[in-house]
Amino acid sequence: MSTWGLASLTMVFAWWLCRRVNNIGYVDVFWAGLMAAAALFAGAFGLGADLPRGLVALFGGVWGTRLCLHLLRRVLHESEDGRYQALRAAWADSAWRFFAFFQMQAAVVALFAIPFLAAAGNPSGRWNLATVAAVGVWLLSIGGEVLADRQLSAFRADPSHRGKTCRTGLWAWSRHPNYFFEWLHWFAYVLLAIGSPYFWWSLIGPALMFAFLYRVSGIPWTEAQSLRSRGDDYRRYQREVSAFFPWPPKAA
Repeated sequence: MSTWGLASLTMVFAWWLCRRVNNIGYVDVFWAGLMAAAALFAGAFGLGADLPRGLVALFGGVWGTRLCLHLLRRVLHESEDGRYQALRAAWADSAWRFFAFFQMQAAVVALFAIPFLAAAGNPSGRWNLATVAAVGVWLLSIGGEVLADRQLSAFRADPSHRGKTCRTGLWAWSRHPNYFFEWLHWFAYVLLAIGSPYFWWSLIGPALMFAFLYRVSGIPWTEAQSLRSRGDDYRRYQREVSAFFPWPPKAA
């Protein structure tokens, strides 16, 4: 409840700021920052041994901070994301609808804090196969997410690519490799929670993240905006490249 309360208050400020600067994109920056804070909180006050608590703080803190800074750079140097422009139009720029939207993001922070607490509640303080696997999964997911973001940023930096779809590197195998590796990251806490009395709660992370990314606010929103901005080029990309899981592309 304390995580939800802090997130809710922070999102009130984020809502005010976004209305002030006329850019809803900051909500993603605040969400990522709050997730980093939630991981640090779980690491500091979890009920388990020092090792799992420390790894939860490290994994979630680094992941959330990196994502927060990456999104902040985009928001500071680009116009408001087309997804939020479309939402403004659909909601007639209603301040109170957006207030409810920001508070929903605070609730999502609280939900995703549960896997942190489940892993941080593991009483085992020794390295084992599951702990090593958790480190491996985290390194792979963070590395993949960073690589995907850099490949997309490099593609978008070239003015000749305006109106075209990135098919560089990981983006040739998945339409959303950044989402895939963000989802993969949550399995690190499942592995850390093996032996914890709260293990089953750790499964909320990958299950909920997959639902959000695949069905709610990830792929559906992003692809709707891509179709608006890139039309037939993106429709061809949809036919040829896997939506989420990396897979060799189909022949054109």
